[in-house]
Amino acid sequence: MSSPTQPPLGGQLAVIVGGTGGIGRVTARRLAAAGAQIVVLYRSDKGAADKLAAALPGEGHGAVYASIEDSSTLAQAAAEIEARWGRADILVNTAGFTKPIPHRDLDALDDALIDRMFAVNWRGQFAAIRAFTPLLRASGNGLVVNISSIAGATGIGSNVAYCAVKAGLDIMAVSLGRALAPEVRVLNVAPGVVDTAFVPGRDQAWNDKQAATTPLKRIGTPEDIAAAVEACATTLKFATGTTIQVDGGRRLGIA
Repeated sequence: MSSPTQPPLGGQLAVIVGGTGGIGRVTARRLAAAGAQIVVLYRSDKGAADKLAAALPGEGHGAVYASIEDSSTLAQAAAEIEARWGRADILVNTAGFTKPIPHRDLDALDDALIDRMFAVNWRGQFAAIRAFTPLLRASGNGLVVNISSIAGATGIGSNVAYCAVKAGLDIMAVSLGRALAPEVRVLNVAPGVVDTAFVPGRDQAWNDKQAATTPLKRIGTPEDIAAAVEACATTLKFATGTTIQVDGGRRLGIA
């Protein structure tokens, strides 16, 4: 527990899966500013991960290789973090991918894409949680935060499989929130439209159109999502097994 002179996440270590992505980078910076040591998990760009870790506020940050599609690398990353840092208190799953496909175009959503959607956006998150659960349990105050999407509740998203994997991620939080309690809490943060390059082909005109149909009249920013992740770690201490929608009210207009 932090003291009056210690930052709220002082003494804790946060692992950011997909830490070099748009939401991952901002989340890493925000949790570091709150006092946490950060380990960025990267898949391909070691230079970007090392640069991010070096630029974070505070000390003791680092970067470790892992591929969300390869469960063995996640287990290896957990072992390396235990050896180098000796702990992990927070796991944030921000990695993922998608591809825009009209929902009525059933043939375009082929088996290979469906399988990869589930491997990257559901199985990978579960594998990361499985790999880090021993360290999170040992913390006694462990936390998992998955980045979901309101697509899992509305059925409106970049493709049908994307909606399905996000719905699966939400029910995973329910199951694991129960299964891992009381040592580990599991929460999801579900954005609506966020101003990142996550979905290929979406330009400023598309963003402006979505902002106009969102009750709060703007789309989300990575900072909005990172702030919600920080809240999960610092103030929402009595919450687990639930999904927190951070969408500017967008689901109210499109559900």
